[in-house]
Amino acid sequence: MQADGPRACRFGRRWYLNNESWHPYVPPFGEMKCILCWCVSGETHCQRQECPPAACASPTRRDNPCCAKCR
Repeated sequence: MQADGPRACRFGRRWYLNNESWHPYVPPFGEMKCILCWCVSGETHCQRQECPPAACASPTRRDNPCCAKCR
């Protein structure tokens, strides 16, 4: 028997609809803002934000906490 529509995904204690995206919550660290997860037909996929390498001696993360940038 087939489902009537796309399946939802379970991540932790929450359910997400097909094509919904979210930042995962990982205890004890909290929300992982540099990682994006999404639901595709009942399967959860997650990817860390890719950052270009900073070409300076002391990069900062002021504007974007996920990626270091030169001032």
